[in-house]
Amino acid sequence: MTDLHDIRYVRVGTERLDESVEFATRILGLELVARDSHAAYLRGDDRDHNVCYVKGEGSGHAVGFEMKSSSLLDRVATELQNAGIAVHHGRAEECEQRRVRDMIRFTDPSGNRIELVARPDASGTRYFPSRDAGITSFSHVGMRTTDAATDEAFWTQRLGARVSDWIGDAALLRIDGVHHKIALFPSPVPGVQHINFQVAEVDDIMSSWYFLREQGVRIAFGPGRHATSGARFLYFYGPDGMIYEYSCGVRIFTPEEDRDHVPRQFPREPRSYCMWGSKPDIAEFKAPSACEAPQPQFANVG
Repeated sequence: MTDLHDIRYVRVGTERLDESVEFATRILGLELVARDSHAAYLRGDDRDHNVCYVKGEGSGHAVGFEMKSSSLLDRVATELQNAGIAVHHGRAEECEQRRVRDMIRFTDPSGNRIELVARPDASGTRYFPSRDAGITSFSHVGMRTTDAATDEAFWTQRLGARVSDWIGDAALLRIDGVHHKIALFPSPVPGVQHINFQVAEVDDIMSSWYFLREQGVRIAFGPGRHATSGARFLYFYGPDGMIYEYSCGVRIFTPEEDRDHVPRQFPREPRSYCMWGSKPDIAEFKAPSACEAPQPQFANVG
């Protein structure tokens, strides 16, 4: 079973590369690390990059996770292949594009592309925000699943994740002490549903709420507080319908809590997502009768 070290990056295909970069720097507060005609790399912490926008909507979405070593990466590739899962070993140019030494990629049962990498580039300089949003780190992604039970089993049995809690059939999964690094939301289509950045404190969330409203950014949910992780949050829409989240105060399990924790089952209703009573403008967070199918997303990134 895979031992994921940490989430590393998300790759997002877009036909609006300039707009995505402008939003990420002026609104979201990320630092532009590098850019060429095909891709732009941005970060909100001391990693080389957290988000890579790739030119072409058909390039789709991919999420990258770090392994501790190349030897572990090779072992995982063998285990997945022995289980009948098609594994692609990254070519030199693909590794260069992701700024890593080694990589493999495969898809989960829904078709979401997962990339496992080893020896990712480190940054020799500190993160310098383009806007002082209070960002401290890239923390997690929400992913759409077309078969929640099958994808949950894939992540827990093949990739070593643990269930922290459920909201309806949506599983919140941890790979370390943080309450969740992956969230799986039932949906008619696969793809990345939201991208989370941690901020230092609730004051950062509230000041961004005022700033985003002044800038005409569509608020998706919040400000609020999650009943599951205890995190205070704010979700908002960016280009291509991508949802971004600021949050702070997420629950972090001690080793003993991680060992002994029993996942809780929350009903699929707004109060399970926000204990303060905020109502989501996010299809996957609404009660089933209120859901609207999201725009189709693509699961593959070249």
